[in-house]
Amino acid sequence: MTLDPATLHDRVLDWYRGAARDLPWRDPSCTPWGVLVSEVMSQQTPVARVEPVWRAWMTRWPTAASLAAASPGDVVRAWGRLGYPRRALRLREAAVALVDRHGGEVPDDEDDLRALPGVGAYTAAALAAFAHGRRTVVVDTNVRRVLARAVQGRALASPSLTAAEQRLAASLVPEDPATSAVWNVAVMELGALVCRARGPECGSCPLEDVCAWVAAGSPPDDGPPRRGQAWAGTDRQVRGALVQVLREVSHAVAREALEETVLGRLGLPADRHTDQLDRCLASLVEDGLVEPVAGERYRLPA
Repeated sequence: MTLDPATLHDRVLDWYRGAARDLPWRDPSCTPWGVLVSEVMSQQTPVARVEPVWRAWMTRWPTAASLAAASPGDVVRAWGRLGYPRRALRLREAAVALVDRHGGEVPDDEDDLRALPGVGAYTAAALAAFAHGRRTVVVDTNVRRVLARAVQGRALASPSLTAAEQRLAASLVPEDPATSAVWNVAVMELGALVCRARGPECGSCPLEDVCAWVAAGSPPDDGPPRRGQAWAGTDRQVRGALVQVLREVSHAVAREALEETVLGRLGLPADRHTDQLDRCLASLVEDGLVEPVAGERYRLPA
């Protein structure tokens, strides 16, 4: 089945007009800085968890200049439980770069955007499209899955972005810049709400009757098994617990107290996880998320 691009555009854009989530960073009044904050917060994090933190963050730091003047410790505390707290430090570093290089404004050029700390190809394209209305190609896992199914007849996209997928996505972006910006977010929204990896709601999809995957009988993925990431007892869990304990206090915490509190909260035996805790502490210090002080104590960065 060959899906006509015009049909694809019309169906998806019509669906989006009625089904789009009312998110504050999609409001026309939202600044490019607000869009940048939302994009960084939304990396590997569900939107439902992002929205309240985004609102609090934008109230406290409504501009790049205001965040650039904040301390790293305050930024990590305000990040809360969004996960991957290095993103908080990178966002602050991006704010400093915006002040130093762009007068505190978010540029619309993708090369300039990619030069900012913590901004990769996807985020740069998203900012160009969603903050500035530029015609570009925004490709995330949701977009890749919709196109894999609707156009290619595959259950899932490749484990990582391929050149062929990038070309396919680029070939389907409408020529008009304003329409292209809406298209990029609309197809992403379709993947997030309807064409999900697990439990897709094909009966609610505007593309059901023209979807190559549905026409093929919705065959299962024929690639290698995809296993979810483990969590309990991993370094990531221990790192997150360490940062959370330090986020809850305003003073440095002794190494022994950190071990007792963190391993106790996680239910991990000290005789098997003490070395892991030390390894995680060292990695947090290396990442700039935790700062050692005299007396083998630790705190969030000043």
